[in-house]
Amino acid sequence: MVLIAGALPVAVAQNSQPDALVSVRAAVGAEMLASQTDKTIWTYREHDDSPGQDATYLTIETREGTLRRMIELNGHPLSPQAVQAETERISHYVHDPEAQARERKNGAHDDAQAAEMLRMLPQAFTWFIVNETPELITLRFEPSADFDPPDMQARVMGQMSGEMVVVRDGNRIRTLRGHLTSNVLIGFGILAKLYKGGTFDVERRQVGGGHWQITETHVHIGGHALLFKNIGQQEDDVKTDWKSSTDETLEEAARTLDAER
Repeated sequence: MVLIAGALPVAVAQNSQPDALVSVRAAVGAEMLASQTDKTIWTYREHDDSPGQDATYLTIETREGTLRRMIELNGHPLSPQAVQAETERISHYVHDPEAQARERKNGAHDDAQAAEMLRMLPQAFTWFIVNETPELITLRFEPSADFDPPDMQARVMGQMSGEMVVVRDGNRIRTLRGHLTSNVLIGFGILAKLYKGGTFDVERRQVGGGHWQITETHVHIGGHALLFKNIGQQEDDVKTDWKSSTDETLEEAARTLDAER
């Protein structure tokens, strides 16, 4: 999750514990500052289990974008034909500026959406401190009756309750997990309907040199949507074996991935 820095909202949810709200705002500020200043690039192994495909990838970030190569499918190494298909897919992408531009545009959209969601945390929920240790603060959040969601994604977000774990050292968010407290209907359920009880869990950890990254994402939200591709998801994504990337360009990353296949 790459976040875009910006001004924090003035409005906040009413009835939050004051100390809890201070912790939430500090965490939001720390994450937004880090997203603006931390430009480290990484290579890692990614296991993505989603409907219809359980795949493992090698991923390399570069200054020009990100490449990933599938190395396992449904727990088995790829066939020679599938290996060749991956090689051709990566080569086509590396030499396709239009595809790269689309990917950058999609990434910028995702970053902006993530930033919007992060900025809304203080106002979208009421916050309470559940537990404190010298290292961690665990907070509970519940939907705020005062929250007026500006868009569809925020409307879904505003129906969540759950917990957030913040590391005191640096005010970094370690865990954000929750569940839908009620069914969410969009267009009276015609455009979209998400079911109560759907869950999400995002885990973040230090991966080296004090840098934080999302290491696990688990989303299990049942429902349907006619117009919104990101509504109603079933996915478990785990990233491991983090190392600093030494590849500056997509062509360099493609050569590295070809050598490691």
